[in-house]
Amino acid sequence: MGDVLFIAGAASYYGAPYFSAMSFLKAGGGYARLAAPASIIPFIAQSGREIVYLPQRETAALSLSLKAKPDLLSLSEKADMVVIGPGLSLQEETTKLVRELAAVISKPLLIDGDGLTAVAERPEILLKRKAPTILTPHVGEMARLVRRTVAEVHADKVGILRKFAADVGATVVLKGAHSLIGMADGRLYVNLSGNPGMATAGSGDVLTGCIAAMHGLGLDEERATRKGVFLHGYAGDLAARSKGQDGITATDILEFLPYALREDREGLISETCYHPERV
Repeated sequence: MGDVLFIAGAASYYGAPYFSAMSFLKAGGGYARLAAPASIIPFIAQSGREIVYLPQRETAALSLSLKAKPDLLSLSEKADMVVIGPGLSLQEETTKLVRELAAVISKPLLIDGDGLTAVAERPEILLKRKAPTILTPHVGEMARLVRRTVAEVHADKVGILRKFAADVGATVVLKGAHSLIGMADGRLYVNLSGNPGMATAGSGDVLTGCIAAMHGLGLDEERATRKGVFLHGYAGDLAARSKGQDGITATDILEFLPYALREDREGLISETCYHPERV
């Protein structure tokens, strides 16, 4: 059911690596390996006992060090997919590590969170990649990636997303109300699951794990992205149905992922719930 390496975490950022790796397991993934700075792993492990932890060399600020690069590359070769970015911090040495890894990792790569900010300094490095790439920016991160203002991105989400996905040859999820999923060939899909209560800290990290889990279940990168985005939103809808939209947390979305997956497998999701449309 998939073996995914998560390169994530830094001092004060314990939630993002936990939610991304644990949501992979909750959404049906098989083996979550979390490579994080050695000092923070004991704190994350208190909550995520099912995750396999891989302590890495760290900077004085307790973020991932460039010295960890050889080990991370070796670990990536053993994985089916690599996720990089959740809670990594924006320490200069760590952002340089992200860019160097992104250019050479030979496996499918999902870049999220702080990884996107690191790549935004040199997005052209993505063109060096031979394996598929998935990016999951919110509007602010997309603005940094394309060097536009947030207002400009809001004014032309479809056009900017379509051009950027084509320019970097990646599958790109522009997160938000009705997230948009842009493909490198110009296709664009609109996700209709989810609700306003999901605009909460950690929700994007849960999405990252969902996409990785769909890849682990055997879908190719494009279909895994679309399916992961939908199931993430549907889990949020189930949480809202159970608890109400107000006060939904990333933990709530996480806990409803198995129910969303079960309803999908059993064909219980209404056909009117989700219609990916070509734009």
